[in-house]
Amino acid sequence: MFGFRYVKANPSTYLIQYKNGKSTREGTGLTFWYFAPSATLVSIPLESVDAPFMFQEVSSDFQVVTVQGQVTYRVSKPATLAALMNFTLKSDGSYASEDWTKLPQRVVNTVQVQLRSVLQSQTLQQLLQGSDHLVQVVREGLQRADGLPSLGLELVNFAILAVKPNPETARALEAQVREQILKQADDATYVRRNAAIEQERAVKENELNTEIAVEAKKRQIREAQLEAEQAVLAKRQAIQDQDLAGRIALEEKNKSLTMLRATNAQTEADAKAYGIAASMKAVQGVDPKVLQALMVGQADPNVLIAQAFQGLAANAERIGELNISPDLLQQLTHGRPKPAAKA
Repeated sequence: MFGFRYVKANPSTYLIQYKNGKSTREGTGLTFWYFAPSATLVSIPLESVDAPFMFQEVSSDFQVVTVQGQVTYRVSKPATLAALMNFTLKSDGSYASEDWTKLPQRVVNTVQVQLRSVLQSQTLQQLLQGSDHLVQVVREGLQRADGLPSLGLELVNFAILAVKPNPETARALEAQVREQILKQADDATYVRRNAAIEQERAVKENELNTEIAVEAKKRQIREAQLEAEQAVLAKRQAIQDQDLAGRIALEEKNKSLTMLRATNAQTEADAKAYGIAASMKAVQGVDPKVLQALMVGQADPNVLIAQAFQGLAANAERIGELNISPDLLQQLTHGRPKPAAKA
């Protein structure tokens, strides 16, 4: 009515009122009356916006790569964005231009510029294996002053969902990776077999070491037994040597005793021979009959009887007949006849 209108902005909308080319009122969630013929309203949404993207680029090894991802941004400096793009509202509350629809594409173009510089500096395999590095580099590029901040925007999130080569290259890479996987499987089989062989060798070595240790213990036991037997034999030999030495010493003493006895016997025999020789020398010139007569008183009766019979035997040719009664023979053999009693 009369050109006055009422406007009410939500908290996520930054509203700017211009009059005569100058900002007279601005802020979020404003509510006010304004005079439409002389005022211009600019409405900039502050919500975060998700802008998906997918485009093809060429890697450093001239392979076509398809990159798919999403960038999330929000307006941080509404005045800067309002100066670059047209967010003016018409009288019915709609935008006067289509710039608000072009902002996501402009952000995607900025992302593509950052991605292209990175993709062209890396090979296909590096890009397929290093998406995290790619995200980090692009994120840093978007946050620089000539990136999103130049549009009055700030980066909320950036993610790369997929990096894909063309189908022919993908099949070739799959074949190469498949061969590598098969080779790794073969290597794992060989490693497992080698590990089993090494374990078996270790077990056999342990068994052999155990047998060697057992044989060494047996040898030590046998050596100890032999040393014990040797010690016993040495003791026995020492005892036998002592016994033999004792016997030798005893024999030496017996020899000395025997020699002493022989010497004594020889000395005694020499003395007796000397006495007999002296006696014989004394009676050398005496008649034997006189000697026999001298010996009659001292001779043994049996000796006298023997001499009598010897005399009879010597004069046997002169004796005609000799009778010896048993009583006489018994008396002669058992003793001298008893003397007759005196009257």
